[in-house]
Amino acid sequence: MEKQDSNIVFKDYDPNQLMLLPHNLGDLLPSEHPARVVSTVVDKINIQPILSQYSNMGASSYHPRMLLKVLIYGYLENCYSSRKLEKAVRENIGFMWLSGMQRPDHNTINRFRGEKLREVIREVFSQVVLMLYDEGLLDIKDVYTDGTKIEANANRYTFVWGKAVKKSRERIAKQLQELWDYAAETAKEELGQPEEKFENPSPEKVLETVEKINTALQGKEVDPKVKQKLRYAEKNWPGKLAEYEQKEEILQERNSYSKTDEDATFMRMKEDHMKNGQLKPGYNLQLSTHGHFVVNYTLHQKPNDTTTLIPHMDAYRQMYGAYPETLTADAGYGSEENYAALEHNGTSAYVKYNYFHKELREEKRKNREYRLLENLYYDSQKDRYICPMGQPMERDGTRTGTTSTGYRQEYARYTASNCAGCPMAASCRPGKGNKTIEVNRTLERFKSVAKQKLTSPEGIQKRKQRATDVEPVFGHLKQNKGMKRYVLRGLEKVEIETGLHVIAHNLSRKAAKAA
Repeated sequence: MEKQDSNIVFKDYDPNQLMLLPHNLGDLLPSEHPARVVSTVVDKINIQPILSQYSNMGASSYHPRMLLKVLIYGYLENCYSSRKLEKAVRENIGFMWLSGMQRPDHNTINRFRGEKLREVIREVFSQVVLMLYDEGLLDIKDVYTDGTKIEANANRYTFVWGKAVKKSRERIAKQLQELWDYAAETAKEELGQPEEKFENPSPEKVLETVEKINTALQGKEVDPKVKQKLRYAEKNWPGKLAEYEQKEEILQERNSYSKTDEDATFMRMKEDHMKNGQLKPGYNLQLSTHGHFVVNYTLHQKPNDTTTLIPHMDAYRQMYGAYPETLTADAGYGSEENYAALEHNGTSAYVKYNYFHKELREEKRKNREYRLLENLYYDSQKDRYICPMGQPMERDGTRTGTTSTGYRQEYARYTASNCAGCPMAASCRPGKGNKTIEVNRTLERFKSVAKQKLTSPEGIQKRKQRATDVEPVFGHLKQNKGMKRYVLRGLEKVEIETGLHVIAHNLSRKAAKAA
């Protein structure tokens, strides 16, 4: 038995002590606790889109408002696993208060997240944003946009490459052509078929062709290697081609995917701890923010930011009924197609283009190096350029190019009439012939407007603000466990997970401001 000094006084301690009245769990939470913010906001939003997915048949269900609170607070507290959430509603005071002491199991939580929120998560997100907008915490009309790559919950070594699939198909087509040519040479009369070209053959076409070749070569002296190749082709090629067709259907316009998450594309991540540029399966997350609050998010399967801006802005319009009034972004979005779309949508674009900063540095140098077009005088009346030696470069045609998204670009071509004997010819033009240049006048106009905006006092302020607005949001989302790697698999489920992440982020910002 422990000895106790009679002069020492301890508080009474009895873990099995009974209470006349049980505690209200709300009394154990401070007034500024994030769980209270989550509860207040979720109580205000309209959950009719979620309610419409429930049936009035069968047993009673857990209330969707309660499950939504538990999920959002879970993402706010870096607790994403449905099993961990099941444990939290039994042991954690914040979760117990939000759930009203109800105890949904992990299957219930997972079904609600994966099925009930699938079609409505963006609507829930937009309601939260508009509520914060009404409170004056953010401005949805002035946004800052950037992107980052988030690693998928997939095995990084189970990759399928589009180029490899294409080369494999081409190799089979080439070998099939060689077999056909051999048969045509060895048994021309028996084959009795005109010369064929095999491009992208189907499994059925392979079987049909091999059968014709085997029939034609019966009774002929055939190279044993050819016989072996025909047996291998008949046994393996149809299955391989069917496999390649399935892979190409999954790939669509992508260049890769992971076998354990077919929606994930292999990308280079900013967090490259091995410093070896290793590709990892992931998604391209695009965010638009204001005041460190997220006002729009979209997920993309292509790693290039340039092609994401237009669908990102279309998603914004679907949520809020109009495009933003101003948008600030870095040079990753500075393409002719994006400038044209922003102009058409009535959005004032503070978007950099490639070499923007280099141009500004060059302009400050005393011995400035001029670009080729800056060395040429443009005669707008006659639509021609004049080279430094006084040689006119007349318009002699237009070249049209098409981007990967189908956007058409026009390049005006100008050619000098006679470069022979010019003392600057060696440095001015490579190779032989007269000097020719191609000018994308539309893009040059967009870049001129963008440069004027970006170098204005307002543009300089927005460029500074962009650096301090978007990056901290990405940092907050990725802190601790955050969004360093997704928990769910598949684009639809990952979009739900992303929506819960950004809702939780916005509410944590609201709670921090309130505190």
